[in-house]
Amino acid sequence: MNKEVSKKTKEKKYSAGTEKSDKITNPFSRANLPAKKPSVKPAAKPATPPAHISDPIITDTANIVARINNFNTNKTSNKMYGGYLNSAKIKKNINYQEMIQLIMQALKETKTVHDLYGNIHDIFTDKLNSSFTAFGIYHEKSKCIDVKLYNSLGSTYTSKIFISDESNPVVECFNKSAPVIKNDNKFLNIPYLNNTHTLVLPMISVNQCIGVMIIGKENPNEDLGLFSLIANHCAMYVHNTVLIEQTGKYANTDTLTGLYNHRGFQEVLSGELENAAANGTNLSIVMFDVNNISKINKEFGHAKGDDVIKLVGEKVKQNIRNSDKAGRYGGDEIAVILPDTNTADAKYLAEYITYCLSCCFVDDVGPIKVSVGIATYPECTKDREKLLILAEQAMYISQAKGYKEGMSAIISSSDFNFWDDAALNMYAEVIAKRHSQLGINFEDELVHKFNNEQIISQNHLWEMANSLAAAIDAKDPYTKGHSTSVSRYSEALARAINLPEDEVQRITLGALLHDVGKIGIPENVLKKPGKLNDEEWEIMKQHPVIGAEKVLAPNEALRDLIPMVKYHHEHVDGSGYPEKLKGNDIPLAARIVSVADTFHALISDRPYRKGMTVEKACEILKEGAGTYWDIDLVRHFIGIAPSLSTII
Repeated sequence: MNKEVSKKTKEKKYSAGTEKSDKITNPFSRANLPAKKPSVKPAAKPATPPAHISDPIITDTANIVARINNFNTNKTSNKMYGGYLNSAKIKKNINYQEMIQLIMQALKETKTVHDLYGNIHDIFTDKLNSSFTAFGIYHEKSKCIDVKLYNSLGSTYTSKIFISDESNPVVECFNKSAPVIKNDNKFLNIPYLNNTHTLVLPMISVNQCIGVMIIGKENPNEDLGLFSLIANHCAMYVHNTVLIEQTGKYANTDTLTGLYNHRGFQEVLSGELENAAANGTNLSIVMFDVNNISKINKEFGHAKGDDVIKLVGEKVKQNIRNSDKAGRYGGDEIAVILPDTNTADAKYLAEYITYCLSCCFVDDVGPIKVSVGIATYPECTKDREKLLILAEQAMYISQAKGYKEGMSAIISSSDFNFWDDAALNMYAEVIAKRHSQLGINFEDELVHKFNNEQIISQNHLWEMANSLAAAIDAKDPYTKGHSTSVSRYSEALARAINLPEDEVQRITLGALLHDVGKIGIPENVLKKPGKLNDEEWEIMKQHPVIGAEKVLAPNEALRDLIPMVKYHHEHVDGSGYPEKLKGNDIPLAARIVSVADTFHALISDRPYRKGMTVEKACEILKEGAGTYWDIDLVRHFIGIAPSLSTII
């Protein structure tokens, strides 16, 4: 009896030891994993467990498996494990009204397409029990559908499906614009993705399939209509977003060169200048002007001119840095924004681009030649509009200087004296070209420079005054040389009445600047060919005050000229302006300039009449003496008028 018990005990121990060994050696064995519990009725009592479960070794093995499963569950938030393990989902009752409201809110509040994808996926996961959501948009150029997938754990994956793969359900759905249901998702070629039934839906906008929406979900037929509605709403959102982006791009893009147009260039420049100011860095503008483009258009047609401009645009794009921005600034002008670039580096880039262009030969035209101007922030100015003006002025000076050894003269606004005759003439060209865009602020810059110039000698003062007068006369093509002529006539009259030499010189200088206030008169008034109406005349009558108070008063060296400039349109009978002074209340110097100014106006050609002869002009002065002009001054002037031989 004892022997039998002993034998059975040994067998039991041997059996238990063998089972222990198997369990520990292969804990992942499918045979050793807990079996799924059979479905039982709630009232049924659980079956009595086998006697061996109470064995401590077997209990430890079950704990190991449970710990492994728990380990894997905790790791599912990692991308490497995303979707690899099945996680049972509880069937949820769908509140369709709530879900539709969430979808519409997502469409309304989402700012980007990618944000929309993420928000739609979250709604599907939470409300429709989907295991993953993917969106694929078709790209015409690459002939493929780019798929972006979100799994239930928040991980994202991307893949490309080429449209030539007609056996792929994604391509089938796209080509037929019809839903496709599959029992798996292997066709997506995305690793670690939980295998499940998959619904592929076309995204249709304006009767055009633009891509697909893919949902991983058991029993996808249940909500097919709802999913289709959502897919099409997403398609319209994506389609509208693309159209808006294209509209913005086309609105700021020059169709000929593919560069920014004038509007787009200005917007980019404003942003880059803000960055430069915030970071304390330089910013340079390089402006290229195609030489002889008018001649090319005239001799070979505008198509040839467009070819030249397009080629310049291509070469500029090829040779600037990724951070640089180029735009078609004008008809034949291309400008480049160079962030974090000083004048020396900007010149280096300009030289290289100019060299590249000189190597380009266009049929019937030859090598492309350009003029180049540079202006740098903040060295030249901190104002955006002034920076462009100075770059353009430098470009015109480059054009005037021509070429040296076959290369364009590259000019920076820091290279020249603003009051140099050539520089100011180019500046006057900018005024004539850009005044309609810039308005009075442009003249403010000229006056600002005039009043802030350090006068080192009397000759320097005269040079500045002559340059300023020339710039003013350039605004009015009908009175070219007017200021110089009035100055000469006033000097002659001052000498004729035997004034002291220093007073003669003062009157000569004051007469040169008598119309300086016209710098603030709009060109539509100043250049009007016919008679001014009452409103326009009131504007014109402001120029003596503008000249005196805005230009001369801030400059200490010129303040004694104010009476001449302010009162040269007063009449001795009190009918003049701006203060209706009479007789000797009008300063003598102003009365002298008034006679000289009237005489030159009478003998000058105007759009509405030819200039009068000297004799006819003198008759008019004589008739108005005592009413408009000083009698004695008119008598002396008539005596010297024939000797003033230059008639303009």
